[in-house]
Amino acid sequence: MGKDGYEKVEKKSKDKKGKEDIDDLKKELDMDWHKITWDELCTRLETDTTKGLTKAKYEEVFKREGPNRLTPPKTTPEWIKFCKQLFGGFSTLLWIGAILCFFAYGVQTTKYVEPPKDNIYLGVVLTFVVIVTGIFAYYQEAKSAAIMDSFKKMVPREATVIREGETSVINAELLTLGDLVELKGGDKVPADVRIISCSSFKVDNSSLTGESEPQSRGPDCTEDNPIETKNLAFFSTNAVEGTARAIVISCGDNTVMGRIASLASSLANDITPIAIELEHFIHIISAVAVFLGVVFFFLALILKYEWLEAVVFLIGIIVANVPEGLLATVTVCLTLTAKRMAKKNCLVKNLEAVETLGSTSTICSDKTGTLTQNRMTVAHVWFDEKIWECDTVPGEKNRNFDYNDATCKDLIRIASLCNRAVFLTGQDDKEILNKECQGDASESALLKCVELVLKDEGSNTLQFREEHKKVVEIPFNSTNKYQVSVHELPGGDQNLLVMKGAPERILQRCTSILMNGEVVDMPEDSEYRNKFNEAYEKLGGMGERVLGFCHCYLDKEQYPIGYEFDNEEINFPLEGFTFVGLMAMIDPPRAGVPDAVAKCKSAGIKVIMVTGDHPITAEAIAKNVGIISKESHTLESLAKSLGKSPDDLTDSDKEKVNAAVVHGSKLKEMEENDIDKLLEDHEEIVFARTSPQQKLIIVEAFQRAGQIVAVTGDGVNDSPALKKADIGIAMGIAGSDVSKEAADMILLDDNFASIVTGVEEGRLIFDNLKKSIAYTLTSNIPEISPFLFFIMLSIPLPLGTVTILFIDLGTDLWPAISLAYEKAESDIMKRKPRDPLGDRLVNERLISVSYGQIGMIQASAGFFTYFVIMAENGFRPVRLIGLRKDWDDQDFDAVEDSYGQQWSYADRKILEYTCHSAFFVSIVIVQWADVIICKTRKLSVFQQGMTNWVLNTGIMFETCLAAFLCYCPGMEVALRVYPLRIWWWFPAMPFSLLIWIYDEIRRYLLRKNPKGWVEKETYY
Repeated sequence: MGKDGYEKVEKKSKDKKGKEDIDDLKKELDMDWHKITWDELCTRLETDTTKGLTKAKYEEVFKREGPNRLTPPKTTPEWIKFCKQLFGGFSTLLWIGAILCFFAYGVQTTKYVEPPKDNIYLGVVLTFVVIVTGIFAYYQEAKSAAIMDSFKKMVPREATVIREGETSVINAELLTLGDLVELKGGDKVPADVRIISCSSFKVDNSSLTGESEPQSRGPDCTEDNPIETKNLAFFSTNAVEGTARAIVISCGDNTVMGRIASLASSLANDITPIAIELEHFIHIISAVAVFLGVVFFFLALILKYEWLEAVVFLIGIIVANVPEGLLATVTVCLTLTAKRMAKKNCLVKNLEAVETLGSTSTICSDKTGTLTQNRMTVAHVWFDEKIWECDTVPGEKNRNFDYNDATCKDLIRIASLCNRAVFLTGQDDKEILNKECQGDASESALLKCVELVLKDEGSNTLQFREEHKKVVEIPFNSTNKYQVSVHELPGGDQNLLVMKGAPERILQRCTSILMNGEVVDMPEDSEYRNKFNEAYEKLGGMGERVLGFCHCYLDKEQYPIGYEFDNEEINFPLEGFTFVGLMAMIDPPRAGVPDAVAKCKSAGIKVIMVTGDHPITAEAIAKNVGIISKESHTLESLAKSLGKSPDDLTDSDKEKVNAAVVHGSKLKEMEENDIDKLLEDHEEIVFARTSPQQKLIIVEAFQRAGQIVAVTGDGVNDSPALKKADIGIAMGIAGSDVSKEAADMILLDDNFASIVTGVEEGRLIFDNLKKSIAYTLTSNIPEISPFLFFIMLSIPLPLGTVTILFIDLGTDLWPAISLAYEKAESDIMKRKPRDPLGDRLVNERLISVSYGQIGMIQASAGFFTYFVIMAENGFRPVRLIGLRKDWDDQDFDAVEDSYGQQWSYADRKILEYTCHSAFFVSIVIVQWADVIICKTRKLSVFQQGMTNWVLNTGIMFETCLAAFLCYCPGMEVALRVYPLRIWWWFPAMPFSLLIWIYDEIRRYLLRKNPKGWVEKETYY
């Protein structure tokens, strides 16, 4: 055990505390500061519990330990982030293409006096595309990686410290180990401290543990777990009320919050699923390009081409395989989806995270504020031997009790009067359940419940309290566990004592019970006490916090109006009361969460709860929202239903167990293999009382099992898990700055139900990206094949490089992007999550359909048009074979056509460029059909409809652009695009119709024979 009280902390630098490595940070907190005696603590820290450190000792310790602040991590410079966008992933392929173009042009300059400019144009365009797309992507994803900056905001600026018996207020960074500090309500705890003494001191640990209720602190060690013991308070948590004096036991990076900060910032972001898919796609395209290039390089050598020409052919084929417009298409599609998700309250910080959510197979959700409303609400009341429901959702009425019942009236009166909470002003336009209150969470919940009831009676709590003037009060404290106040009844002739508190304590002080408005005696063996116990156990078993309520009409003669009550030396009765009822509170589920969980389950997504809250509360909420379904059994619930203890269950009994509620203390003892088996054996799991380190371990366990994991969270304690997850989802309203920085996506409405929208959008973008890629790749075949025929058959070049660029960066771009607007197919949320190993973005079936089927028909359309125009001008197909050498010879002006006419070089080139224009127009026409068949992977276009007006406009746009390029004056000089006779547009149209009919038949067979041969071979 070191000076800092930790078992496993080593110093790694001479002048400051170094960070532990990640494995060490993942280990549970192992310290004994809360357990050792004061003498040992003072000896270890060389301090005093009344006077604090001496100034000399302070200087020595501060010099050794350094300032009380978090060490910022190394950040990635912006220029490196920009370079990653510019040279990473798909951009690499385009850069290689551009470099090869420049190299090919260089080779051609050594061979020709006036080398063709095609390669230089292509190289410049590729460079331009990759730079523009890189800048666009960089600005879309520009985000601060300063997780630690958020932690800095949490650092308390000032602290009250006592040194050598003198009190002073100093900058919190100047605190060190052994300092004696004073804390009060409203302060931020300046370091990890051990409480010496306190008065009604409570801290808000929600950012650390997820517990929504303030936690009381005291000088005694109550738990072995340092996070749960009452005699420690932690750096950057809020002191809610009371005062305390404490000794600093950890500073800066060694605090609990500092360890979380170190863990969050040291975790690397793994590559996203869509990035993996794009990399896989690049490998496929590169392999195809290199294979074709090498094959035709050797073919060119066999056909007696010079090796320099063969190298130029090799480069040309490789570059022709690069889909220049696809990088822009993917980036724009992801951006459009991100904007669409933002409108649905999902703000995406990282573009690639858009698709990750669609691939998600497991969601590890925090409870407080995500599944629940993050506000204590009265869910049930018990009086007259019945449990009644209360209003828990703003704007909805679930209440099923009547205020006019005599017992109910008295219960509401006690809850209103024995309550110090008040509504903050200026909230008249808010629903009562959404109003902010001054007071603790339980009293605020009671206030809202009472206000809802009184409002329906034309009254309100403020008016009710004014009618019942408060005479005296004994506030709640952790020793007595009750709160008492005395009030004058309206009319001013009698005092009423009201009391609330822990139900068993309240019941002890009662000798009677109110039943249907009548006071009934309740001796020790009364059946009413048994019924009380049954109700108390049932409400507690539902994870609700239960309070008991009782009252007493004080004797008019003994305690008349004006009697001087004393709350120090009690001069009024504190027993012999009438028990009235119970009120049970819980942080209730959000309205849309049960439906959202059901949708996730139908989509094959596991929803796991990971919370720092109590197991009973966690299990109750999990059952309420459907994470644990009604028919499922945990080990404990099965044992209870069979009337056995869990240890007595047989193996056949245990086979029925398919759900588990795992306590953090049990998880702490489990090895990796045990955790893996737990996840494998149980479909429905709730992890309760988990630490930040355990949340991270749970995420890693699911990832080991091959799951794509989404994690939701709002607290600082969630940040390591958010960072490690495939996609981290933070809460926009209740979320801490730290959790928002660590996450990839932010839920602007804090509602779990918004995640389901995100999953659907993510699945849709994956489907639509497939469609965009299928559409874009198809035109590669009619673009590459002219070049291959040019080499193999030595015919005049049917399609030029410039016209290929018109297709890839002009006519194809809008239709490809428009597929991002295509609506989802009907089964999108009924499918299982995508298998990252089996269901790839680009697979052999997509290549087979795009290249081997539709692409071949498109190439046929282009060549048919090419041969028609050549034949009309006197060159029959047979005459063209072997003509290339003479055709491209600038000095030979006597090339004869099939009819013996001689063509000059200039005339031949005009005819060739006219063929380029016609081949280009043919590709545009067959791409009409291609974009229509790519709208859906399985449904008929008649089922899907033509309601995507972005796509419909895209078809019109590409046609108009093709016409503009062909007929705009000056294009033949600037871009070598020549006007076409109107009937040269028609030869490709039958091929376009053929593509549509062919694919309609293919998709009909897909639907008719699921899992048949057609699906196995062609469903991409």
